[in-house]
Formats: sequence, C-alpha cells, structure tokens
Amino acid sequence: MPLQQKLMDISSLTSKLLRKNFGRGPESCYAYANERYLVFYIRGFMSPLESTLLENGNPDNIEISRNIVMKTVLNQLRGIIELEFEQDIECFYHDWNYPQNTGMITVQFEGEINGTVSQNQHASFDLKPLINEVERISILVQKRPEKTEAIFISPKIYVVKRDGILVQIEKMLIAKGYEHTLIVAKDELEKSYLHRDGLFEEIFRNPVADIFVDWDLSEDRSIICFVLK
Repeated sequence: MPLQQKLMDISSLTSKLLRKNFGRGPESCYAYANERYLVFYIRGFMSPLESTLLENGNPDNIEISRNIVMKTVLNQLRGIIELEFEQDIECFYHDWNYPQNTGMITVQFEGEINGTVSQNQHASFDLKPLINEVERISILVQKRPEKTEAIFISPKIYVVKRDGILVQIEKMLIAKGYEHTLIVAKDELEKSYLHRDGLFEEIFRNPVADIFVDWDLSEDRSIICFVLK
C-alpha cells in the first residue's frame, strides 16, 4: 500500500480511537511521516468538560485527565501502527495547545519507514540554524543537550529530538516520584522561552502556528515539534 494511503487510513483510525476514548473526536487529524517519525497534527479536540476547566483556569487538571486517557489510546494504537508500518515503535510523544485547541502525537520507530523521502532530498532547507537555536534555548532553560538532531517531516512540520537534557536536580525529583510536577513545570517554562525568545520564524522564513514539546524522562530525551502556517 502506498505511504499516502497508509497515512490517510491511520489518521482516520486515530480519530475514531480518540472519539471512542474521549467521547468526542477531533475536527481534523492529519498524519505525516518521514525517516523514523510519524506525526499526527490534531485540531478541534476539546470536550465540554475540558472547555469549562480551561475557562476556570485549570489547564493542569485537563493535562492530568488527558494523560490518563491518552495512555489507553496509545496502547490501542501501538499494535495497529506497528503492523501497518512494519516497524517496532521506540516511543510515543504527545502534547496539546489548549488555547488553540490543537495537539500532536509523534511516533518514533526503531527503523525507517518504507516509502519516505531521505533528508538530503530537502537540502534546500538548512537544519543547522534550527538545531543551534533549539540548543540556545535549552541552555537558557536547563543545559545544552548531549545530542540534538532535526528532522524534516513535511514542508510544514519539523521535529527536533534532544538527548541528555536533564540536570541532576531533575533526576533527583524523578527518583522521588515528582515526575508529573516536573513535566508540568518544564512544559510551561520551556514553551514560554521557545515562543518568546526563539527566532524560529526567521529560521523557517515562515510564521510558526504551533510548537509542541514532550519528554521521555526515563530515557532522558525530548522532542519539539514545529508546525508552520
């Protein structure tokens, strides 16, 4: 089956799983893939309860409840995606922009997806300034990552993966069971720097519609997903 058809099928299935588990589905869910990454960009996915919580200034409560349900969704998706793309999944990431009512789910496979284009086919866009800018922001917030790589997913979507980003105090908080509190704090802090201090619109020569960030704290890695307008 051609990759484009697989992406359409898996987008439709993901919408159905979100609807089944959350009681309502997104207005749109599009899948994009390249190299080892599959990225879903989701719009219009807020339940009436979540809207009420947001209006009353409780985004942390939405985050907690959504994370619990997303675990179920991702468990159901895992087997289907692995079968469809003939690759084992290394890890899932997901993040939500509640004010804009958008979200992303990113799947990192252990190997490359068949039928995707290689990075050098998009050599017209230099990824080095993007890597440098993400590292500059990382230093402001915590420390320089041990390794940073940028991946072209589509003309509108880029993923930056960072390895080795946790400082000692964060590792201690995780060991003591404060993982969720740490993620909420990191999410708020890092996104404020990415949006306020990042020079990403100049780098992409395009307005940035969304910046999503998620962490795999157990493996000390993180991804940032940029969605361009």
